[in-house]
Amino acid sequence: MITSTLLVGLVRALVGAHGRWIGCAPSSAQRIYFANHSSHLDTLALWAALPAKLRTGTRPVAARDYWGHGGIRGFVADHGFRAVYLDRDASTRDGDPLQPLMDALDAGDSLIIFPEGTRSQEALPQAFRSGLFHLAQRYPKVELVAVYLDTLHRSMPKGSLLPVPLTCTVRFGRCLQWRAGEDKAIFLDRARSAVVELA
Repeated sequence: MITSTLLVGLVRALVGAHGRWIGCAPSSAQRIYFANHSSHLDTLALWAALPAKLRTGTRPVAARDYWGHGGIRGFVADHGFRAVYLDRDASTRDGDPLQPLMDALDAGDSLIIFPEGTRSQEALPQAFRSGLFHLAQRYPKVELVAVYLDTLHRSMPKGSLLPVPLTCTVRFGRCLQWRAGEDKAIFLDRARSAVVELA
């Protein structure tokens, strides 16, 4: 708890991470928050922008190859925001790569994910990968909330070791759901558009 409080304070001091609820209101309903991805600070900024009561039940999905190797990053991921690790390297994982996410959802947790799969230098998100679609299909009662993080692609772009202090606003948009029978490409384009309209 102390680690989480200190982490939120540090993130807000560095980049602000102010939450603006535009398309929905904060809710204790189980949710998957999905956002654009341009910086290693994205995970921390979105998580810190949530109200304290929601942060305790919301777990960011983090790449094991970056966050899961001990040290300061591993400590922050494990003890700060209780990361759900995703193995991006197909050669090192067993079974369904989404299984850790499904385990967290089955336990009642909400998730933070970045459907692009990797960071981009652009202000607008790249095409979304299929993970969000599969989760939306398997968990139709979980609310999907579009989120846009602004300025972080300038605060700590790919390759940077230290962030440049800039004020980041985290915009929470409308809730989406997968429509029965909806094609994967159509759903993913609709989800991406929900993030883009917040930019």
